[in-house]
Amino acid sequence: MSQFQDPIRDGLKRGWKVRGGALGPAPAEITCDVAIVGSGAGAGITAELLARAGLQVVMIEEGPLKSSSDFKQRESEAYPQLYQESAARKTEDKAINILQGRCVGGSTTVNWTSSFRTPAATLQFWRDKFALEDFSPEALAPYFAQAETRLNILPWLTPPNENNDLLRRGAAKLGISAAAISRNVKGCWNLGSCGLGCPTNAKQSMLVTTIPAALELGAQLLTEMHVEKFELANGKVTALHCHAVMPNGAPAHTDRAQTATKIIAKHYVLAAGAINSPAVLLRSNAPDPHGLLGARTFLHPVVMSSSVFDQKVEAWNGAPQTIYTDHFLDTQAIDGAMGYKLEAPPLHPVIFASTVPGFGQSQKELLQSFPHNHTLLALLRDGFHDESRGGKVKLRGDGSAVLDYALTGYVMDGARRALLSMMEIQFAAGARQVLPLHEMAQPYTTWPQARDAVNALPMKPMLTKVVSAHVMGGCGLGGQEKLGVVRPDGVHWQLENLSVHDGSIFPTSIGANPQLSIYGAVNRLAQGLAKRLTGRELALA
Repeated sequence: MSQFQDPIRDGLKRGWKVRGGALGPAPAEITCDVAIVGSGAGAGITAELLARAGLQVVMIEEGPLKSSSDFKQRESEAYPQLYQESAARKTEDKAINILQGRCVGGSTTVNWTSSFRTPAATLQFWRDKFALEDFSPEALAPYFAQAETRLNILPWLTPPNENNDLLRRGAAKLGISAAAISRNVKGCWNLGSCGLGCPTNAKQSMLVTTIPAALELGAQLLTEMHVEKFELANGKVTALHCHAVMPNGAPAHTDRAQTATKIIAKHYVLAAGAINSPAVLLRSNAPDPHGLLGARTFLHPVVMSSSVFDQKVEAWNGAPQTIYTDHFLDTQAIDGAMGYKLEAPPLHPVIFASTVPGFGQSQKELLQSFPHNHTLLALLRDGFHDESRGGKVKLRGDGSAVLDYALTGYVMDGARRALLSMMEIQFAAGARQVLPLHEMAQPYTTWPQARDAVNALPMKPMLTKVVSAHVMGGCGLGGQEKLGVVRPDGVHWQLENLSVHDGSIFPTSIGANPQLSIYGAVNRLAQGLAKRLTGRELALA
């Protein structure tokens, strides 16, 4: 794709202040107005707004700086370069695989572009349970609208590919409504490789929007730099300590002192993503008087159903997720039996082969069916019920982060019902066989056969395939100190010059793909922070 302009490489030639890796070592000490940990959805929005306010901003990103010239639509390159733990991050018991970005732009560089405003029912729950009176659809609407304009978030008007249209057709036959998903793209080529990095710069990620805007205004970016901890004193952060790492996250040298950087700022913004943001605070021994730090971390646990059709589906081809149904959310009380959102994910060979069950001849047959394969996923809405308290971020012996997330009977009941719903839709769409992703399942050729089999399966961790690409919580918002790690304005309850601006602030899961929820909420928090620090009124534009 060398014929495309690469805005990142062009900016570097113009003198952007970027250090790390091949771009040279960071200085031993940096002084600035605001230090931002991370470069994903929350960090990017914050960096642009604060730079526009005239503040000296430094962004610190553990992952590498990769751009459209590097994105070759190859799984073998994308997963180790762009994802946490080479796209193999797992919960502590290894029962859930977690996809998270680890590169400049964070998960916005590798997500599938699905964009939803925070559902009204979720916001109502936050107001009722977490004293977040100001978090209403009406209060957030202007901040969502600004983000949608800035990132070109619009309904996807191109007809869905066969992979997504099978969800629409199957749901319609059962009288279930389905709708189009809005996407943050501009001039999209409909290639289908969004999860591997966009080679045409069509995806309006932080990599090609807010981060370049901040760099043009003089912000600094440190890449391949691991944030170890904050230095704390008298209810404030006094410094941030980090050290250089290799592109895979290993220390750049055995002697960390040679590659260490100390950053002294007036204000600090933590936006390293759920799991990593709580981990930084845990390593810093941050005050946690109510035991909330790292707790209530949510995943939208995902279960899947794989099916085979007579016609070719080619689920790798075309915009990845463009159709969804909320029928199984809307028909459940938010604090009742677990509801779930259904979507049709793209399929690529490596991720497909490593996700489906079986081995030997059965796996060979499944892989041979790959062009005809259609998979549905269910995002389980966790965090709204007493038996769905999410997980807890912990530190391993080496200080690295790990999430302990229990798949309770309540969650697994939702998983069983979701598998049944997806299989019924796939059979209604004309599938010749359906395989729920469970180690004890077999391919089924009729709906009654599949229904009876899944109702009899033991829904247990490790047997039921569970994954996630959405991590939320761990530094939750609370209108009272006892209800959250951070205040409604995003400032840490006990550390007056530290804000948290990422998905870790959500008190529950969203019940929808969370990127737009982060954009909208952080847009408001960052505008408020800019006004407190400079007195300037700003809007994302």
